[in-house]
Amino acid sequence: MKKILTAVLAAAVGLACLAGCSSQSTQSTANAENANSKIQVVASFYPMADFAKKIGGDRVQVMNLVPAGTEPHDWEPSTNDMKTLSSAKLFIYNGAGMEKWVDNTLSSIGNDSLVQVEASKGITLRAAAKDEHEEEEGEEEHESSQYDPHVWLSPMNAKTEMANIRDGLIKADPDGESVYRENYEKYASELDALDQEYKDQLAKATSKNIVVSHQAFGYLCDAYGLNQLAIEGIDADSEPDAKTMAAIADFVKQNNVKTIFSEELVSPKVAQTIADETGAACEELNPLEGLSDDDLAAGKDYFSVMRENLDKLVKALS
Repeated sequence: MKKILTAVLAAAVGLACLAGCSSQSTQSTANAENANSKIQVVASFYPMADFAKKIGGDRVQVMNLVPAGTEPHDWEPSTNDMKTLSSAKLFIYNGAGMEKWVDNTLSSIGNDSLVQVEASKGITLRAAAKDEHEEEEGEEEHESSQYDPHVWLSPMNAKTEMANIRDGLIKADPDGESVYRENYEKYASELDALDQEYKDQLAKATSKNIVVSHQAFGYLCDAYGLNQLAIEGIDADSEPDAKTMAAIADFVKQNNVKTIFSEELVSPKVAQTIADETGAACEELNPLEGLSDDDLAAGKDYFSVMRENLDKLVKALS
C-alpha cells in the first residue's frame, strides 16, 4: 500500500511540475509575443526617447541609442546600433544639427520602410553663437554647428516635438491613432502648465543673467527673458582660452552673478574655476541631453528635471 501511495504522489508531483513548467513556458512565449507586437521605435538620445514613450504608451517599445550618462554631441552609432535601426519601424531624432551622424547612417542601413521623424521640424531655430575656437575649425564642423539644436529646453518647443512624434507614430501605426492623440493631448497640457510655471516664477527674478557650461539654454532664455553667457560652445567639447575665461570672470563680477552652472555629463572643472575666482557658487543645470542610470532608476523624466532646473534658476536669480 505504501508503495502504491508513493507512486501516486510521485506521479502527482510530476504532473504539477509539468503543468507549472508548461505555464511558465506559455507565459514567456506570451511575453515575447507581446514585445514583438509592439511598434519598434528607435530614438537618437534621451529627450527623444522620453517623448516617444510618453506619446506611444503601451503600444511602443522604445530603444534609446545613446547609453545613459553619455554626452550625445559627439556620439556615433555602432554596428549593432545600425542593425537595430535596420529592423525598426520608426526612428525619432531631434535634428537641427544635433545628430551629425544621421544622414550617413540612414543612407547605409537599407531600411526603406523606416518612418523617420525629425522632431524639431517647424521650430524656428536659433543661430549658434560662434566663438574664436569654432571659427578656426574646418568648414564641415562650422556648418554642422550653424544652429543651436537644444530646442527641447523650451516647453513650447517640446510641445512641437511631441506633436511631430505623434504624427510619426500615427504614420507607422495607424491603428493606434486614437491612443497617440489622447496621450499627446495629456502631455501637451502638462507642457502648457510647465511653461506657465516658468513664466510666473522667472518673471519675479531680480537678475536675468545666467552663466552656463555650454551653449544649451538659449531657447529657454529666449522664452523667459533671460540672458545666457556660455563658457563653451554648442558641442561642449572645448575649453575656453585665458582671454575668454577672464572676460567671463569680469562679467560675473560686474553683473553680480551668484551661480555658475555646470552639467552632469560635462566636466565641471572650468565652471568651478570661474566660481572659485569670482566667489560664486557652482551648481548643476541639466540640459536633458541624457540622464544617468541613478536618475532613471529614481523615476526622473523631462518634467521632473525641468522643474528641478526651474528651482535652481529661481534661487540663482533671486
